[in-house]
This record gives sequence, C-alpha cells and structure tokens, in this order.
Amino acid sequence: MRSRPTAAAVAALALLSVLALAGCSGDDSVGEVPAPASSTASGSGTPSDAAEPSPSPAPEDTAVPRLAVEVVADGFEHGWDVGFLPGGKALVTERGGRISLVSGLREGARRTTVRADLGDLFVAGEGGLMGMVVHPDFVTSREFTTCQTHQEGGAAKDIRLVTWRLSADEGSAQRVRTLLRGLPISSGRHSGCRPEIAADGALLVGTGDTAQGDVPQDRTILGGKVLRLDLETGQPLPDNPFASSSNRRERYVLSYGHRNVQGVAVRPGTGVVYTAEHGPTFNDEVNRIRPGANYGWDPSQGGTVGGYDESVPMTDRKRFPDAVPAIWQSGSTTQAVCAAEFLEGSQWAGLEGALVVTALKGAKLLLLTLEEDGTLAKVSVPKETNGPYGRLRAARMGPDGALYVTTTNGDDDKLLRIAPRT
Repeated sequence: MRSRPTAAAVAALALLSVLALAGCSGDDSVGEVPAPASSTASGSGTPSDAAEPSPSPAPEDTAVPRLAVEVVADGFEHGWDVGFLPGGKALVTERGGRISLVSGLREGARRTTVRADLGDLFVAGEGGLMGMVVHPDFVTSREFTTCQTHQEGGAAKDIRLVTWRLSADEGSAQRVRTLLRGLPISSGRHSGCRPEIAADGALLVGTGDTAQGDVPQDRTILGGKVLRLDLETGQPLPDNPFASSSNRRERYVLSYGHRNVQGVAVRPGTGVVYTAEHGPTFNDEVNRIRPGANYGWDPSQGGTVGGYDESVPMTDRKRFPDAVPAIWQSGSTTQAVCAAEFLEGSQWAGLEGALVVTALKGAKLLLLTLEEDGTLAKVSVPKETNGPYGRLRAARMGPDGALYVTTTNGDDDKLLRIAPRT
C-alpha cells in the first residue's frame, strides 16, 4: 500500500496534470494517443458549480488488492462492449462494425467473427457498433441487443437499438427486431449508447447529446438522457417519470440534462443506477440517477445561444437550481470516463461493492468506494491497470467473478481479464 502523499506532493501532482492536459478534450476522438500514467492524476474531486474547476487532489489510498491481468484474446478493433454466453464464451461488439465470438474467458481464447448484416451501419467519429446486452433469457431466446448508428442512402439517419438472435452454431446472428429508433445522430460525435439491464429487468440506455446544444434539456429528444424501456417490446415503461406525457419520446426518459453518457451500472442490492459521463475538456462525471431529475448540462444556455457552447458548467445550478450534482468529478484532469461496473464477490476483499470506471484518455481503471447512502468515500487507481494497456473502454463482471475490460487503441485491441492476485 502506498503512503499518503503530502500536501505539497498533492499540489505538485495536480499542477503537472493541469499542464499536461491543458486543451485536451474528454471526447472519444479516434486519433487520440493514450496519456501515459505519469501525466494524469485521478481525482476524488467534489462536484462544483463553477465552469472552471479547481485541480483535483490525488486519490486516497484504499485496501486495493494486487491484481492479476491476463490477455484473454486480441485482434479486436475498438472493442466497445462485452456480453457473456452460457458455457463460458463471450460476444464483443467492435465499433467499426464487427461482432466477435470469444471461445473462452482465460488466456489463449480464440476470436472469430460472427456473420451479421451490418451494411446499414454508419461508422464515423465515435459512432458505429457500440453497446450490447445479452438478454437474461438467452438460454431459450438466444437474443442480444446492440446500440448502433444507422445510415440510409449513405447519410446518417439515427441511432437504434437492434435485437439479434445468435445461431445455434454461434457462427451467425440474424436481426429479430428494431427495438427502438430515433435516437439523434450528427457527425458521430457524442453517440453515447450504453445499455444495461436494471434490477427489475428494464432496459436502461445512456445516450449522448450528439454535440447539439438544445438536445440535453429537451425531453422530447432521446439524446443526452438515460432511457428506460421494456427489453422485449421496446415500449416506454408505464412507471417512468414522464409516462403520462403526450409526447411518446418523452415517456422513455428516466433522467435528462446529460452530455455524453458512456457508462451505466446498477448497484447490487439497491437497484440504484449510476452513470459515467464525459465532460468537455475537464470535469468528467459519475452521477447517481434519480428518476425524473435534471443533471444540468445546457450548452444552448436556455436557447439564448446558437451552436454548442462548451464553456457552461457540467451541472449548471444557476440556471437549474434543482439540477443534481455529480457524486464525483475529475476536476481539471481529463480522464474521458467510459464504462461503469460494480465489483461483486468476496474475492475483491475491501473493494467488494466498489464502482469501477474505465478511462479512455486517462488509460486507467478508477475505483470509487461509495458510502451506504451512495455518496463518494474514496477513489483509488490499481497500479497494474494504470497506463500499460492504453485506452480502456468496456467493463463487465464475468460469470466467474472476474472483471473483463476491453482496450480501444484501434490496433490489435484486447479483451483483458482482471482479478485479485491469489
């Protein structure tokens, strides 16, 4: 365990982080180079209403077990999400337009391509084949659902949730239905789209605002939101906060005022939803979702400015006094947070129940320990995953109690298995 840094060391580290990352964007730009571990400092940052945050302190030490990291399989291209199949196999979606089958969950597994018609996929910027969930009844239905950008006539049309059925021989997948269409899209920026199964079986989907200023605060547009719908029918659920709205799209909204939600996780034993969200050039966030709540992102400034004004606060409580502040912000560092997942199982010792957040630009895992009431207690960064694998995207708990993470460096990306060292 590392010793607690002195106040002077904390200040120096924060200053170096600000200098190293000045002008960087938290967005998932394709051409970004992962920041080395020494150039970023993760924060136990507290939420701020100011547009310019103060530097985040270094993370507090926690009882972090030593981790064992093994490369399960390689040869992926921007692995976006992971879904586990009965019998110890996994599916991986790749942003460029490929679904891969992984033959096992330990080192040396083989990657093969699942044949699927993805000819209508719009691949540009951050858009393409994105998040995925394997249905809870997969044993009988063989179904899984993906988030994917859609084109018509070569032009971007929208982002859709598409349900697929995997063949018995696992070599191909056929479309079953378009579960939901009409999520906004622009050039591919801020495509978001991370699905997760809620404790009650509902499908939750975090979406991006497509870098359009009026989208986050407009509840009749599905971008910049957390959505909640029926996994089988695609219909908004009758107990959603805006279920009585005359506008059908508004009925899907669980929360709004988000910038680019890339991670959605459900806290075990509570059913409470947490999200990981990109900030503009700093102030990446982790949020605790309250049904019907506004999270305060408004780059249109109430419709008073055109374009996409990213100088506004992530949580603008001057304009929206009831906006919900984040439970954690990265402060002046840029992590470009992505997936979120809770660690489960006694093998994780003092970290059981911690929230894992992957970082793209930060190239690390952030481990957030929460209090019983859902507030932040402390943050830590395991040294084994602090930099050596580059940009980290997906994070899913496997059936064996290990954490599975994808890299997204664009060249020979990997599926990693991470577990406490025995």
